[in-house]
Amino acid sequence: MADVRTGVDSVDRALVALLAERMAYMAAAARIKTDRASVRDEARKRQVIGNAMAEAERHGIDPALVARLWEELVEASIAFEYREWDRLRVTAD
Repeated sequence: MADVRTGVDSVDRALVALLAERMAYMAAAARIKTDRASVRDEARKRQVIGNAMAEAERHGIDPALVARLWEELVEASIAFEYREWDRLRVTAD
């Protein structure tokens, strides 16, 4: 069991590192987008979740579980991007 826990901890560290990388892209998007309204893109959200579900199926993971996780991830990313967009514009003014 110790080996399993060590493995889980290792995967968790890798996931957090990947989340940090993902958020760096969200920060870049906030810098690039000139219109705050363009932060939320429902078509892109559906595409991202659909891509994740397809990848889950490819790996034999429940796509419904991945859809729920990605819904939360995408919404958190959008909220982060709004905060970053606002921060960059307030600081620039």
